[in-house]
Order: sequence, then structure tokens, then C-alpha cells
Amino acid sequence: MSNEGKLILFSGPSGVGKDTLLDILFQKRPDFQKSISITTRERREGEVNGVDYYFITPDDFEAMLDNGEVLEFAKYGKNLYGTPKKPVDGWLAEGKTVILKIEVQGAEKIKKMYPDAVAIFVMPPSMEILEKRLRRRGTENEEDLVRRLTIARDEIKKSRDYDYIVINDSLEEAADEILTILNKES
Repeated sequence: MSNEGKLILFSGPSGVGKDTLLDILFQKRPDFQKSISITTRERREGEVNGVDYYFITPDDFEAMLDNGEVLEFAKYGKNLYGTPKKPVDGWLAEGKTVILKIEVQGAEKIKKMYPDAVAIFVMPPSMEILEKRLRRRGTENEEDLVRRLTIARDEIKKSRDYDYIVINDSLEEAADEILTILNKES
């Protein structure tokens, strides 16, 4: 099993900069494999199906669950998010480092199934900065924004269960810190 790859769990509250950090990491390490999640949420402007997420209907999501095709799933706000099982297991068998951008609920489940997985939590410098980032993004109405901030507070409390916590105050510094962790762990 020395050829077995490494699973990296990458979490943090909405608006903390996970996607931007991952873009930087994959530019620096194109050999890392990005797992693309499925979701029932609406596609945001600029997002591409099959690149950012697989955007599917709630009925299709339920069918995948029934067929055992989802490694884990979580409800976040009103939407479902999940990790397709087959590609992740295939990449790990090929010896690849696989990065899952995953909600805190899902990370807990995955860590139980893959105890060797390395969990990294991306933390905002402060709740005030997180709120400013979410508002600047402009993708949620006020009700959704308040819900995301409430969820963020709960997620931050669970960050102590992660192997590493990286504060995203500066994108380049946070990306370098994460890259150092990944180089050490994979």
C-alpha cells in the first residue's frame, strides 16, 4: 500500500478564500488532484459546471445517495453538498494527493473513514473581516449572509479538531503555509 495516495481535507467558513487559495495551490502544484463536489445550490456567476462543482438537481443527488455513489454529504444552509466516491478512491489508488474542499460536517465523516487524511482549516483573521468579504462578494441576500455568518461561528468552534489551522490574512502567505503543510504530509 506504499503507492496509496494522501487525502487532504480543506475546510473553512464561507467567504474565507478557500477557492482562491486552492487556485494558487493548484497553479504551484498541478500534480495535486482536485476533487470536484456535487451540489444542489444554484451556480454563481463565473462558475463552471464540472470545474467548480457538479451542479445537480436534488432528485439526482438523492439518486446518487441511494446508489452509494457519494462518499459523504452535508446540508449547508438550504443546499446539499457531497463528494463523489469513485474518483476519490481511484486517485488514491493511483498514489495521488487528493484535495477535498469540504464542509466541516463532511470532514468529520471523511476523517472517520480515512483516518490518515490530513485536515486543514482555513480561518478568517476576524469575523468582521469575514463579513466584509461575504458582503463584497455580493452573492447572498441579507438572510443568507446572516445564516452563513452563524454557520461560520459554529465551524470555527470545530477548527480545533483539524490537524492544521491556517489564518488567511494574506493570500500568498496562507497559500505558502498550506503548501509547506502539503509538501510535508504528502
